[in-house]
Amino acid sequence: MSEFRQNMATKEWVIIAPERSKRPEDFNKKKVAKKLPEFDKSCPFCVGNEEKTPPPVYSIIKNGDWKLRVVPNKYAALKNNLSPVRKKEGKSERYIKAEGFGIAEVIIETPTHNKTIATMDYSEVRNVVEAYKQRYTEISKNKDISLITIFRNHGAMAGTSLEHPHSQIIATPIVPPHVRDQIFQARTACDTFDTCIYCDMIREEILEEKRIIMETDYFIVFCPYAARSPFETRIIPKQHNCSFESISEEEMDDFSKVLRDALRKIYITLYNPDYNYVIRSSPTDEIDSKHYHWYVVVIPKLTTPAGFEIGSGIYINTTPPEDSARFLRETKI
Repeated sequence: MSEFRQNMATKEWVIIAPERSKRPEDFNKKKVAKKLPEFDKSCPFCVGNEEKTPPPVYSIIKNGDWKLRVVPNKYAALKNNLSPVRKKEGKSERYIKAEGFGIAEVIIETPTHNKTIATMDYSEVRNVVEAYKQRYTEISKNKDISLITIFRNHGAMAGTSLEHPHSQIIATPIVPPHVRDQIFQARTACDTFDTCIYCDMIREEILEEKRIIMETDYFIVFCPYAARSPFETRIIPKQHNCSFESISEEEMDDFSKVLRDALRKIYITLYNPDYNYVIRSSPTDEIDSKHYHWYVVVIPKLTTPAGFEIGSGIYINTTPPEDSARFLRETKI
């Protein structure tokens, strides 16, 4: 029997439709794995092609060779030399616009063309996390930046155009309603219960156990109760912190492991699906908030939102999160 479920943090509703439930292999029957080379001479991110990207703003070099590079996005929609000042437009001056100010960077995660987070070793993933933290901290110093979004697109269905393993950072002078609404809901819950709703969610998931994929000293990985799509996964720190900037050295070590292991389980269980992941963090002027909590959401691209989802905002999930979590939990890595 299908049922509505509400996300306790955002108040969004989903429909869980178990009568249409699918096993992992049902999502990728037609997928043919593409074998990639370790080096692609046409790839701008491969070793030897460094001149095809702007000079790095950050890099990790060992024994004279680069292991990771962060470069400005050559084809970014936003530029840091523009003005963030808003202007009114139109006969009644009700339209608002501003120049495309922002910061857009690409984290080239490894010199090896055919790797991904799921197939890297822990030290390589630790380099990626180190770059996330360094760039987040540095970009947040810009007083005109309000929101920093770190994300990774893996595969064509997830929106990537280059196969070489990379993540992106986009920093904007605005905090859009999509983000503000989450923060508003979290603040409202805190005003009511005097607790962080995400900390409450962690406690509930640990008590119930059935949606947990893995748990460490610092992080919990689970499929959320009101998952919007099959195998949606959350990685959330147990220690309350609203900003990714606050992550400690010990947490970075642990985060590198759980991020790699969670993605490896997805890689194995779902046969290397396309996916997006996003680090959701507070706006840069709210780094000490008691009501918000940073986390990572991983969304395998297994289904396509249709008219009902687009029109109502209510997503239909054909695989109950309890089943998704069980499949991933039982996957050996």
